[in-house]
Amino acid sequence: MRRIRTALVAVPAALVLGITQSAVFQAGAGGPAGGDTERDTASLNGFTKQVVATGLGNPYEIVWGPDGFLWATEKSGRKVTRVDPRTGAKSTVLDLTQKAVHTMGGQDGVLGLALHPDLLKNKGRDYVYVSYTYDSNTSDAEVDQRLRIDRYTYDSKSGTLGRPKNLISGLASGTDHQSARLRYGPDGKLYYTIGDQGANQLQHFCEPNRAQWLPTEEQIEAKDWIAYRGKTLRLNPEDGSIPADNPVLNGVRSHVWAYGFRNAQGLDFGADGTLYNGDQGPKTDDEINVLTKGANYGWPYVAGYRDDKAYAFRPWSASAPTPCADLTFSDLEVPESVLRQKETDWQGRFTEPIRTFGTVDTGYDFADPKCGELVYICWPSLANSSITYYPDTGGIAGLRNSLLMTTLKDGTVYRLKLSDDGQKITEATPLWKAQNRYRDIALSPDGKSVYVATDSEGNVRDRNGAPTTELENPGSILVFRLQ
Repeated sequence: MRRIRTALVAVPAALVLGITQSAVFQAGAGGPAGGDTERDTASLNGFTKQVVATGLGNPYEIVWGPDGFLWATEKSGRKVTRVDPRTGAKSTVLDLTQKAVHTMGGQDGVLGLALHPDLLKNKGRDYVYVSYTYDSNTSDAEVDQRLRIDRYTYDSKSGTLGRPKNLISGLASGTDHQSARLRYGPDGKLYYTIGDQGANQLQHFCEPNRAQWLPTEEQIEAKDWIAYRGKTLRLNPEDGSIPADNPVLNGVRSHVWAYGFRNAQGLDFGADGTLYNGDQGPKTDDEINVLTKGANYGWPYVAGYRDDKAYAFRPWSASAPTPCADLTFSDLEVPESVLRQKETDWQGRFTEPIRTFGTVDTGYDFADPKCGELVYICWPSLANSSITYYPDTGGIAGLRNSLLMTTLKDGTVYRLKLSDDGQKITEATPLWKAQNRYRDIALSPDGKSVYVATDSEGNVRDRNGAPTTELENPGSILVFRLQ
């Protein structure tokens, strides 16, 4: 059996943290540097980095299982894998290569993963929940992509998942802004994030953004989930039905728990049941939110705070008099026919984030010459890709009562310190930075090991801030430990 590489990378304090003390940021209404603060960071020093497993096909969600293994979905590998954290040995528990659809370079594939809290407790509920994209019309040569959430039963003797039960299918899907974080809540419900599917940008620039659309009774009865884009859903885990205590929005009760999101790849619960969300911003304004029942988080009318800074909504689909179909999309040069809407032009009900990253003022020059065609990598936003709550009883004192946030564009894991009541972020500290696209985090039960999954390919900022496709640890699971 292959053993994990034992030559640990002992990372010096300055490299482990990726900071000096003056780079510990207080939370503010602006970008990541809301102001400097001095504090003792000794309790965070002395981590080591170790490669646990390699050769994974874009691991998307990793979870520590009750069997002492890491469970992972592989987005492009189209399977669910168990990884022994001691040896790095991998075993396939669910092969979806004949069912799941993945587009090269796309955000589709095998995505969300949640384990039932009674898994392997001899209670008859050895359930594992998986979301993946599929072709809803296999009789046609053209793929009609949709997303589904299925419940599987784990057979510990064979080490496989079987007896699938579909909870919901026909959800909107595509190659962009899937979000796809799946959590089993402390209230016994399933929570799932669906992105806006990349509407109003790139190849989808003529599609209206539906993050503010709410479903009608007719749509719910017909199981037409088109209005679920840009939402966080809440489902009954037994059959995928709508919980009786879900919010009533515009007179309709649906699976929608909260709405107004762009690409919410972060989702986790705090110890007291607070639900946190991380939403990727466009050029600016990555967000951390506290999710509450029925709340509206503003996208696409607002990114970050409603402050009329650099972000303004430009609805390409409403272009007039020149129709959108006659236009060529550009993030930097928007034609006059596409209306510019300031954030304060929209007066809908709105719940502010508790933290933003990459907020810049009006007039900021987004055309960085060193980035060329990959200019988006150099924009201020970080592409936050997950959040994981670190409890105030965890084994590393310097991480307690915080959110650990991974990012894709700047290859950094951040520690976001929470206030005592969990409703604010008081500091944002870069912990580990490398030329990696960090995707997700799982914690060992004692909190002393932080496992981090990395993308297999993609663009990241190098140490000079320029875009590169050279990744240090592609398709891997790493572990950071305090020595």
